[in-house]
Amino acid sequence: MSSPAPPNSLESPRAEDSLEAAEKSWESHPANPFNWPEKKKWGIILVAAAVTLLVGLNATAVTTPGIVIAERFHVSDADFPHSYWPVTVWNTAAAFVPMLGLPLFENFGIREGYLVRTISDANHALYLVFILMVIPQAVAPNFATLLVSRAIGGAVGGILMNSMEQLCADLWRIDKERNLSITLYTYAYVAGVTLGPVLGALVGNLSWRWVFYVQLILHCALFPAVCAIMRETRGAVILRRLHQKSSDVTPPATTTTRPPLSTLLYEAITRPAHLLITEPVVFSFTLWAAFCFGLVFLMTQSIPLVYGTTFGFGAPASGLVQLSFFVGETLGALACLPQNAYHTRSAARNHGVPVPEARLALSIPASVLGLAGGLFWYGWASGNAGETHWMLPTAGLALVGFAIMAIITAVDLYIADVYARFAGSAISAVAMGENIFAAWLPLASARMYETLGYAWASSLLGFVALGLTAAPVALWWKGERVRGKSRFTGEPGGG
Repeated sequence: MSSPAPPNSLESPRAEDSLEAAEKSWESHPANPFNWPEKKKWGIILVAAAVTLLVGLNATAVTTPGIVIAERFHVSDADFPHSYWPVTVWNTAAAFVPMLGLPLFENFGIREGYLVRTISDANHALYLVFILMVIPQAVAPNFATLLVSRAIGGAVGGILMNSMEQLCADLWRIDKERNLSITLYTYAYVAGVTLGPVLGALVGNLSWRWVFYVQLILHCALFPAVCAIMRETRGAVILRRLHQKSSDVTPPATTTTRPPLSTLLYEAITRPAHLLITEPVVFSFTLWAAFCFGLVFLMTQSIPLVYGTTFGFGAPASGLVQLSFFVGETLGALACLPQNAYHTRSAARNHGVPVPEARLALSIPASVLGLAGGLFWYGWASGNAGETHWMLPTAGLALVGFAIMAIITAVDLYIADVYARFAGSAISAVAMGENIFAAWLPLASARMYETLGYAWASSLLGFVALGLTAAPVALWWKGERVRGKSRFTGEPGGG
């Protein structure tokens, strides 16, 4: 997931009085996204959330009919899970391409990311490109066509999915106001990839191609709303355009001068890598969130194996089991609401500024009891054929879903708070890690479960989850000291 960019800012080398006048003029200007009506803001957020969810469906819906597709194109899983390549190429592209695409959003505008004006002056949309890439997935005559179209779809989809959080920061000034919208974004981000196998289960009996036809129908139904409701939300971009149309609105120098494209791309690549390598918080939280996100994809391989052999479920029924994840994530999203309120109240004991570590109050117990505990539950309840009901391990999966939602939301918001000025780069690193784990971790799942057995394979994952919980526990205890040693951290945003 991408990070909220810093709120719209006005920095100028002009004289202090000119700067103050420009700032006051823009702060009260009706074109400033901060001053838009709430109805308009939430219309944009809801449409962006719908895009995020539907794009996420495309990432995983192909897993339910994966074996059927492999048989159709004569792809064998005897030596390697080749049937998972359609998911691997999607997520690999989604891991790296947004690192280049999202900085362009920040400097050239959000709406022009959704509706890009080309040199021929025709309005083309990234979302339209994504929709067009669903077509060859549906009618692919061979496996290579399917992989290429999914790689392009993943590249575009990764940008679309990771751009919504920037919208939240553009539309609301302070954390307290944008917490709800960011929680909604995270929910759409996680729920979309979770519901993909469910969609595959519901329509897979018609034909595996209908898994993509249904997505195409849903996207085409949403596209008019994207065109009608999405608006440019970057304050600097809007101000620059107003200045071009009227001399009444005078932007500071930084709103009219764009860094060279080569500089933007260089920073987009190097800064996240630098933070990942040099910042223990970014590194450890990337592992924590990436492990959680990767689990959603790993379970698309584990559930059919476990429920197929233990309970006799076919591919469609196994796909529907993923609904347990969705139920857990929904409960996790609801639990994030009082968590956000707790973070806001922490300002009372920190000189009016919320304590960043208050973001972790829910995620730490969720990681121990929900993530690790749910994996142990799932593993040991599914290892005895004929002795347990299928609902028992399914309840463990719901716990895992709850924890995944709580953890990814906490990581996202904590890093945005702590790294303030460099939040975009820090969470770009996290998002890249999430998609890399989603792409490659599940490739080892079948062999792991067959070699270790269902109980111990899930237990191994549970022990990893316990180990990863050490980082947030350490920050809860000594977070202020750790933050003080970093040259990249800044004061968190106001509550």
